[in-house]
Amino acid sequence: MSDIKKYVAQHKDRFINELLEILKIPSVSADPAYSQDVMDMAEATKKALEAAGCDFVELCDTPGYPIVYGEKIIDPNLPTVLVYGHYDVQPPDPMELWTSPPFEPVIKKTEIHPEGAIFARGACDDKGQFYMHVKAFEYMVQNNQLPCNVKFMIEGEEEVGSKSLGWFVERNQEKLKNDVILISDTGMISNQQPSITTGLRGLSYVEVEVTGPNRDLHSGLYGGAVANPINVLSKMIASLHDENNHITIPGFYDKVIELSVEERAEMAKAPFSLDHYKKALDIEDVYGETGYVTNERNSIRPTLDVNGIWSGYTGEGAKTVIASKAFAKISMRLVPDQNWEEITELFTKHFEAIAPAGVRVQVKPHHGGAAYVTPIDSIGYQAANKAYTESFGVKAIPVRSGGSIPIVALFEKELKSKSILMGFGLDSDAIHSPNEHYGVFNYLKGIETIPLFYKYYVELAK
Repeated sequence: MSDIKKYVAQHKDRFINELLEILKIPSVSADPAYSQDVMDMAEATKKALEAAGCDFVELCDTPGYPIVYGEKIIDPNLPTVLVYGHYDVQPPDPMELWTSPPFEPVIKKTEIHPEGAIFARGACDDKGQFYMHVKAFEYMVQNNQLPCNVKFMIEGEEEVGSKSLGWFVERNQEKLKNDVILISDTGMISNQQPSITTGLRGLSYVEVEVTGPNRDLHSGLYGGAVANPINVLSKMIASLHDENNHITIPGFYDKVIELSVEERAEMAKAPFSLDHYKKALDIEDVYGETGYVTNERNSIRPTLDVNGIWSGYTGEGAKTVIASKAFAKISMRLVPDQNWEEITELFTKHFEAIAPAGVRVQVKPHHGGAAYVTPIDSIGYQAANKAYTESFGVKAIPVRSGGSIPIVALFEKELKSKSILMGFGLDSDAIHSPNEHYGVFNYLKGIETIPLFYKYYVELAK
């Protein structure tokens, strides 16, 4: 595959322009107002797979948005790689913080990306990353370099918990039969030091509602005499961590696996600058659970964070009111052996128990998923490491991510195959935030590296 660099250089402008076009489609799965755009993105993904060389592509109906399935089977006796990605994106809010419109992609130079980065919602998560696989596949087909069978499964509900994916996988196990699953929905340490994500945290996501009086009240006439739901909710949330930032929910840590000193020492070998980390986030200091360093707090330890909180009057000027209700959205990132349904139940019982008299509490579970760890001695991991080593000139470092991709555990349960997480994004790419972007270098480097995975996977599988 010595000509892959030449092919990418020759088609660079087309590859970038194609990505810019799909980034213009506001495929926000969380908001019904964008439902037609999500459908348009599914159709665009289907056309891209057909143009790249799939022999069969279809939009598969689900209870929600369709899954785009494509395949090219060159020999049933050869290994099959299943590529997973998602075509939906996060909501762009808050809009006022974007330096350019989220669905009008532009390329800007940055300190980290001097060659330019594509700024748009979905640039890194996950349109830019799944589209690398489409273009890498195109190269292998066009140049007779495809060494095995390929299947694509690109969904449209990842950003809302992959609600329909489990339904689809359970009903299509023969269609999706594979030897390894390849996913690019993660990141790497830097453009000089690649890494392979070997662990993902699980997730429990809930919404809470605290109700006090039956209507909004005048804060002068009623203040101090009735429970204020905003004050109560704030205190309840604050009580969920102790002075060591340890989560106070009874039973929360019962199944948490403590990594050995040796494992933690291996993790510590990954290059990390605390000063750079703080500078990049414009913070004076880091914050987290006592007894663990930053790279442990955000990967091997469970967490609880408030993702949104709202109530009362937030408009211009003053309105002296005690709100009837207060709300918050809370996510808990989980580690291996923590069951997200059990954690959701523990949270619910605890949150209801700590509510004072005078308010009513309702906990609404949204979605969740299990944590995942992939072994570094697997053929898939070894193939990915060889691919990165050849492409970047240095070996990849195994890392555990703080993020969650709940479907990875689902795949292992239903399809009995391991997932390899070959991400090319960077921590600075601002995924889920205003000004999300993806380096042009990273996008093109991914297209260069992915065919090498296929080459080495087939060689190692013999």
